Amino acid sequence: MATKIINSSGKNKTAIARATITKGTGRTRINKKPIEIYDPEFAKLKILEPLMLAGENVVSGIDINVKVSGGGIIGQANAVRTAIARGIVDWTNDTEIRDAFAEYDRNLIVNDSRQKETKKFGGPGARARFQKSYR
Repeated sequence: MATKIINSSGKNKTAIARATITKGTGRTRINKKPIEIYDPEFAKLKILEPLMLAGENVVSGIDINVKVSGGGIIGQANAVRTAIARGIVDWTNDTEIRDAFAEYDRNLIVNDSRQKETKKFGGPGARARFQKSYR
């Protein structure tokens, strides 16, 4: 039988993360960088949430490689955690893990579909208008 490989993805705002999960020794890499040296610390803690919820016995047997692009630091972190959580659910086929993820935070399983509102004419942003100063 061929080796088992799971591909999953996660999105948040304009950030897109693609995770590849294979049998291994428990290594997690984001853009070829080990999770242990990933900065900033807050983003790293967000990314580690699905790994902690899944449990050490599940995570120690798999390697997770994630490629993420677009967006900012926290958007990327949220996209990565969604990709990792979906991959773990697909790898284990365990409804208990999926339910635990969904109960903890629904965005671990479902992408956050909110997008930036487009800018309109007559102002500097989506809703704000330019100030008048002729009096």
